[in-house]
Amino acid sequence: MNWRRVFLPRPDAPLPLWMIFPVIFAALYATHATLLRLPYYWDEAGYYIPAAWDFFRTGTLIPTTTLNNAHPPLPSIYLALWWKASGFHPAVTREAVLMVASLGLLAVWRLAVRVVGVPSVAFWTVLLTGLYPVWFAQSTLAQADIFAAACSLWGMVYALPERGRRPWAAMIWFSAAALCKETAIAIPLTLAAVSFAEGLRDKLARRGLWREAAWLASSALPLAAWYGWHYAKTGSLLGNASYVRYNVQATMAPLRIIAALGHRILHLTANMNMFVPVMMALASLLLAPRREGDGNQRSSIAAKTGKRIFFLLLVNVVMFSVLGGALLTRYLLPMYPLVLLMAVTALYRRVPYWYALAAVAAGAFAAGLFINPPYGIAPEDNLLYAHVVRMQQAGIAELGKFDPGATVLTAWPASDELTHPELGYVSHPWKICAIDDFASGAIGQAEAEPGKYTAALVFSTKYDPPPLLNVWPFSQTMDERYFGLHHDLLPGEIALRLGGKVAWRMDDAGMWIAVIGFDRPVEARAEAGDFGEPHNPAHPFEGIQIFSPHSFAAVP
Repeated sequence: MNWRRVFLPRPDAPLPLWMIFPVIFAALYATHATLLRLPYYWDEAGYYIPAAWDFFRTGTLIPTTTLNNAHPPLPSIYLALWWKASGFHPAVTREAVLMVASLGLLAVWRLAVRVVGVPSVAFWTVLLTGLYPVWFAQSTLAQADIFAAACSLWGMVYALPERGRRPWAAMIWFSAAALCKETAIAIPLTLAAVSFAEGLRDKLARRGLWREAAWLASSALPLAAWYGWHYAKTGSLLGNASYVRYNVQATMAPLRIIAALGHRILHLTANMNMFVPVMMALASLLLAPRREGDGNQRSSIAAKTGKRIFFLLLVNVVMFSVLGGALLTRYLLPMYPLVLLMAVTALYRRVPYWYALAAVAAGAFAAGLFINPPYGIAPEDNLLYAHVVRMQQAGIAELGKFDPGATVLTAWPASDELTHPELGYVSHPWKICAIDDFASGAIGQAEAEPGKYTAALVFSTKYDPPPLLNVWPFSQTMDERYFGLHHDLLPGEIALRLGGKVAWRMDDAGMWIAVIGFDRPVEARAEAGDFGEPHNPAHPFEGIQIFSPHSFAAVP
């Protein structure tokens, strides 16, 4: 068997893939250069970096310095190998993740060429995917989603086209995707179900289609083996109970599922300026297909391939409406290239000078990287996350100048940033007193026991657009009921409640951070968790509600 043809197939393009990959990586490296040295961010700091750090130091695949959520171990193994070769540093981590993101974009190129057969469609699909704010932001963040997306897209290269499918090669990539993130297994299982259903209707092709379904379904075996091993080692199948309760058990309310479904549809079709290519593609359907010089209609996505893409989108939208306590857009990361592929293909097939419209979409995505939309987003949906990280750095630095020996009242993720030097924010651990957030209830707990802290580091835990720009004010009640919406008090209000003064404050990109000092003589003697159970890094900042003006959270 020619293994080079399996893993490095030559597309119908002027350049082979081994020449395209360096170009993609160089472009990503250049556009992300200012982000490479940032310390670790929300879910990186809460789970993925500690898990990989534990494996790097001790060789254990089950985390010991963070809550065990039973996530598959492939990202930890990959990062630890890079750290072993190049040293433990955020820049090493981010360059390693850039390699994975580049591999994912290479899969987008190959998939577009195999499905449509037009290099220019592949080029614009790759460009738009790389510029799409959610993908762009995730391209240097060491969270499982980008790993799973890259492997899943390569699996689709061998499983989606109408002809020339290689289900056994797809199985290898889908198995790797599931070992990066467990929910990725939905993609091969969906495609297996489609192949099985096609076999029921087509007697002539039944044997081949059912063989294909078996190969794809077998992608679940490595994931099952991981969970079996995890259960044997820990006595728990899915990790800590609070993680399971938050991401599975608490999400089953019918009204919540319906609300989440609406948000997920918007994530795929409108979020972060995705509406620009989607609306242009829908409008193009009013035009007749264009013809080439030989009289044939321009290439399009084959009907059977289009059906498979439709079911992938449908299953992922429904699955992530039911599972996952937070509606993070990165959960749908492998689906965005499919939406963009369909949009670019529609424009190519029907619109004269279609590439001008594709360029308009690229401009909209580039703007979305820097301009926040008029609704609530997670900072990791665009470059807002870099502003947040730099604000955290500045706040911790000011805290060190203000009171180097303080016991600090704060919330996650600053509680981890102050106590874990390996995250890149401090050189030695601080004493902290942790609360869940800076809403009135949590501040009331801190107000009742002022002797447990000598300074406070407070910050906005969500992005709120200005009231006049907020286009989704009507969803607040639903968000409070089902998605953990809370309202942070402002620094002055917190200081007044706690009997302190704001010593320093910084505002940037619609978010803020402040250091609060106290004049009273106190003996701070408490550690994290004194105001009840400390916030669980399995679901920090509970309640992100995209296409809502309010919450912001991160759930691994």
